[in-house]
Amino acid sequence: MNTNDINTLLDIMRQLRDPDSGCPWDQKQTFETIVPYTIEEAYEVAEAIEQGDYEELKAELGDLLFQVVFYAQMAKERGMFDFQDVVEGIVEKMIRRHPHVFGDANYASEAELREAWEQHKKVEREIKSDNKEGSALDGVARALPALVRSDKLQKKAARVGFDWPDVSGALVKCREEIVEIEDALAQNDSAMVEEESGDLLFAATNVARLLGLDAEQTLRRGNDKFVRRFVEMEQYLAGQGKTDLSVLDLYTLEEAWQTVKARENG
Repeated sequence: MNTNDINTLLDIMRQLRDPDSGCPWDQKQTFETIVPYTIEEAYEVAEAIEQGDYEELKAELGDLLFQVVFYAQMAKERGMFDFQDVVEGIVEKMIRRHPHVFGDANYASEAELREAWEQHKKVEREIKSDNKEGSALDGVARALPALVRSDKLQKKAARVGFDWPDVSGALVKCREEIVEIEDALAQNDSAMVEEESGDLLFAATNVARLLGLDAEQTLRRGNDKFVRRFVEMEQYLAGQGKTDLSVLDLYTLEEAWQTVKARENG
């Protein structure tokens, strides 16, 4: 078996899906059931990069590639398309979207290049939808993680001028949303609390974007910091013989948290 050939991987996938001799788990999968695994594999690629583990990255990229092969095999079984069609499609798209590399187009700046890229994508969407009056927000998938989608929607709106001139406006909006959450709580209106909380998260994403930060990556780092400090707090309390956090009062936990935080910042 030539393990250096993509055709080997395609053949493995075909055998796994074989209705007579294949793997029962692989046989019963559908486009819909595979989606969560695809998303998980993409995040594992991101995690390997964040950790600087490039051997793990190589493995995770293989897992992600396998997801593409899986979808292509299921599509082939339905007579829709196959892996070669996927490859041809992306090759054609990359050549079409990079006329400055594969053609004779010239762009004076990165901003001009980015604008041309967006125009290419807009034309492609119009051809697909046959709708010449589409929204400026078209092309942002609902299936994206909510934080990522917020960032993309805001960037789309900014391209047509619907944006704060600087971060100060977004910070004011965050404060307004906090007040509106407090008002909703005072009214004991759970639906409004949820709605205003969503507005606050959207506004916070705007703050990150206007600061030149990636909101998703920023929150991921915030999550990592929380985990690190929480574990250190557990270890600190365990050193005092306090191993069951659930029996401790909030004052004790907060005091330990602030101690750990001071150590880290000191």
